[in-house]
Amino acid sequence: MNATLKTPTDPQARFTELLARERRGRNSLTLQITLVAFGVLVSLWATGMFDVERLSEGLPAIGVVGSEMIPPDFTRWQQWIQPMVDTIAMSVAGTTLAVLLSLPIAFLAAKNTSPNRFVYSAARMVLNTLRAIPELIMGIIFVAAVGFGMLPGVLALGLHSIGMVGKFFAESIEHAHPAPIEAAQAAGASPLQVIAHGVVPQVFTQFADVTMYRWEYNFRASTVMGMVGAGGIGTELVGSLRLLDYPQVAAILIVILVAVSIVDGLSGILRKRFQ
Repeated sequence: MNATLKTPTDPQARFTELLARERRGRNSLTLQITLVAFGVLVSLWATGMFDVERLSEGLPAIGVVGSEMIPPDFTRWQQWIQPMVDTIAMSVAGTTLAVLLSLPIAFLAAKNTSPNRFVYSAARMVLNTLRAIPELIMGIIFVAAVGFGMLPGVLALGLHSIGMVGKFFAESIEHAHPAPIEAAQAAGASPLQVIAHGVVPQVFTQFADVTMYRWEYNFRASTVMGMVGAGGIGTELVGSLRLLDYPQVAAILIVILVAVSIVDGLSGILRKRFQ
């Protein structure tokens, strides 16, 4: 009789087991949340976010700088047109370079399309390395290598973006449904044909979304590239900051905000087109 009660088919034992499993899961979740909250609090304390005296002294200073930016000075707006065009061109070229180089690496970094584990690990390492180096550091390196101008900015944005774009592309490939891939393989398709007919149609929309999002990011990042000599509107911004011309700084920031909003809207339209 006792043995019968302990069998998995017994309703009471099954119910007790489910309650115990749910309790363990709840306790585990509570512990995880507690550890995360503790890590967040430690990070806030270590970075001075709980230093009330320092914050109370610094916030008024920010208010003073903000008041010096009013009203914005747009008298030099015509001189900002070409740098803004350069910034847009830099973001487009950098994103294009990233996508073109990310595609082959992504297929090598996806478990279901990589030829072997060594290639998979090597491709993942390349993506991790490129993603780990900030684009600002790359910008400084390329300015030293190829000189001032948009070219070092494009190279920095493009190579840094490969790390993130390639990662997202690879994850999209790994989540592709296996049925079309197996069907193409059963039909005797070559590896390239399997990718072209079994994988790409499934992940094309995700690829387009990642590309558009990365273009938005690269446009914002390209304004920073100008601060290290890579051209664009960032050069005008850092020049005004060095002169402490805060009204002009405010005007340039407003121009950048408008441009970012336009890029964001255009990106949304393009994403809908590719769906």
